[in-house]
Amino acid sequence: MNATKIPVILDTDIGLDIDDTWALGLLLKCPELDVKLITTTTGNTLIKTKIVAKFLETTGFYDIAIGMGVPDSSYKGPQAPWVKNYDLSQYPGNIYENCKEVLCSTIIKSSVPITLIGTGPLGNIAEALKFNSKIAQNARFVGMCGSIRFGYEGKPEQIAEYNVMGNIKACKEVFQAEWEKTITPLDTCGNIVLSGKNFEQFINNDNPIVNSIKENYEIWANSPSIRRLINSNTKENRSSILFDTVAIYLAFSEDLLNVENLKIEVTDTGLTMISDNGNEIRCATSWKDVQAFKDLIVNRLTNYS
Repeated sequence: MNATKIPVILDTDIGLDIDDTWALGLLLKCPELDVKLITTTTGNTLIKTKIVAKFLETTGFYDIAIGMGVPDSSYKGPQAPWVKNYDLSQYPGNIYENCKEVLCSTIIKSSVPITLIGTGPLGNIAEALKFNSKIAQNARFVGMCGSIRFGYEGKPEQIAEYNVMGNIKACKEVFQAEWEKTITPLDTCGNIVLSGKNFEQFINNDNPIVNSIKENYEIWANSPSIRRLINSNTKENRSSILFDTVAIYLAFSEDLLNVENLKIEVTDTGLTMISDNGNEIRCATSWKDVQAFKDLIVNRLTNYS
């Protein structure tokens, strides 16, 4: 572990799939990382910002600033009941509505390069690049996006992945920017599920971060839109797919992964193709030890204080 912490910003679309909530918890449990800002992107960003704020306040990390992205939907999402009575004005830390501005100023003012982690559609980050292209000189991008050779749940097929499809134009712009880019496509994040002893260890723990994840997981899994996709036995014995946790890991280490330098082109249909016309992206395409990563998730969430 480096003696100097890595400054990071997390840009998240939390509140739709539960993996963003696990990723937020893992982020807060990584001693290698110094979280400077969390921004919310895509959809009902007010609800998303409330989820982030309540999570941070509940777990004692209320000194972290939050930037609220521009909303583009009124859909509240399956985790909205968790913040039904949460008053955003009670959050002790700073909340900024000018998301792109605070994102840019945080990067520009940093004395060392910032790692910008994107775990949702990349609209916020693309808008920040337009607002001040100089951020690419003092940041690197780490994202959960794309599908190179494999799709969801390890299927040997390339597909248009959700975070890319959510804003294809923005993904193209982020990939074309002149900064170092590292991604975990579905090849490595599309089948990260905790089960057996890993899941049991997590469920039987009760620290504030674990409890906040469990509360959200219960609400999420029992929402009408999700309940029809998973059965109660599955919910009690395993997690859902924890895509975004891999991006958090890549912010500070690549030891458990194989990373390839590939030229990636984002097509108009949302595919991330290997192409001579593409931009150079560092792609985590396979695991050296996926079980060690699952152990790391659980050990960090349950043991580190």
